[in-house]
Amino acid sequence: MASKSLETLRQVQKQIKDACDLLGLDNNYYEILKQPLRALEVTLPVKMDDGTVRAFSAYRAHHNDVMGPCKGGLRYHPAVDFDEVKTLSMWMTFKCSALGLPYGGAKGGITVNPRELSAGELERLTRAFTRAMSDFIGDDRDIPAGDVGTNAQVMAWIFDEMSKQKGHNTPGVVTGKPVSIGGSLGRTEATGRGVILALREAAKRLGIETKGATVAIQGFGNVGSHAGLCAEELLGCKVVGVQDHTGGVYNENGLDTKALADYVAKHGGVKGFPESTKDLTREELFALDVDFLIPAALENQITEENQHLIKAKILVEAANGPTVAAASKKLWERGVFLVPDILANAGGVTVSYFEWVQNLQNFYWSLEEVNTRLERLMVQAFDAIYEQHKELKIDMRTSAYVMAIRRIAEAMKLRGWA
Repeated sequence: MASKSLETLRQVQKQIKDACDLLGLDNNYYEILKQPLRALEVTLPVKMDDGTVRAFSAYRAHHNDVMGPCKGGLRYHPAVDFDEVKTLSMWMTFKCSALGLPYGGAKGGITVNPRELSAGELERLTRAFTRAMSDFIGDDRDIPAGDVGTNAQVMAWIFDEMSKQKGHNTPGVVTGKPVSIGGSLGRTEATGRGVILALREAAKRLGIETKGATVAIQGFGNVGSHAGLCAEELLGCKVVGVQDHTGGVYNENGLDTKALADYVAKHGGVKGFPESTKDLTREELFALDVDFLIPAALENQITEENQHLIKAKILVEAANGPTVAAASKKLWERGVFLVPDILANAGGVTVSYFEWVQNLQNFYWSLEEVNTRLERLMVQAFDAIYEQHKELKIDMRTSAYVMAIRRIAEAMKLRGWA
């Protein structure tokens, strides 16, 4: 995994360099943006339920804070390493900038399989991480959020532990909290909802009718499941195939995504869902003759070796970095319209921003207000990136990076950084 993470880091650095060159920026900007400004690695000794102590490796990276406090998720996964966290922090910088949010990018992770820990062990691990990072995070410097392997309960523990460390309530230190303790309405479904708003805008540009259109989704956790639900409810699409770490399910007449989400919550994965007419591997899912493909799992899923399987007209990256650079280029050449991750999945950080603002003001919004604001920002960002893509005759990913880096470079110049 370490070598894959390092390769992904190098791919992102190339994307940054290409965007800087397109903008005609001095090399000073690339030198600052090609790596995080600061990063911290710690070891967390945690007492397990059987009385033994295990030591876990944990990381947090701040890529760039020229636009404001750093923002980014915290993932618990056995494959987490330092290079992965650094790369994800870089993506967060450009994601926030692409949406016009006053944030820089951060990311954190612990190398652990959360499914192997009891609730008590998970809480002790989370609190140990929070104590170790208490000088590194805060509502004015770095605001974590949920990610792969973490949830609202984990965010609640971080909020509580930081409040103990500071001696007063600090709800703005973390987003994705339960609504009852300062979380925002609409946050849970925000990333998946944003994915479908981006899909809707792409389909408009390509003249594709969404009602009755077919969708395949890789990954059916929080993001994939809400993307599926929103595809049905907002656009009238039909989700025909879903694949995750347990297996894959298919029904040409459409899967009931609500029933599938309930099944996954109970059984831990999609395998065995009774509505399915056949099983699917990852490659079989990619090869489905569908209108829209939504990879919502992990990085590096669509490669140069399997990209040729994809028949979808539009690919919307709900996950971070699901398509490697060489595959992205070939998809562009084949005419597959790809909505890049730093635009497509920015709904989560956008509503996290809304949550942070509400926490700082101690004034909370209705669900309708949250969704209206989210839609406005997503559509504005899509419009700007799409028009630039047409004007410069570049793919949507490059356009998103150019848009994001232009804003960051202007702030760096004004502040005297480069």
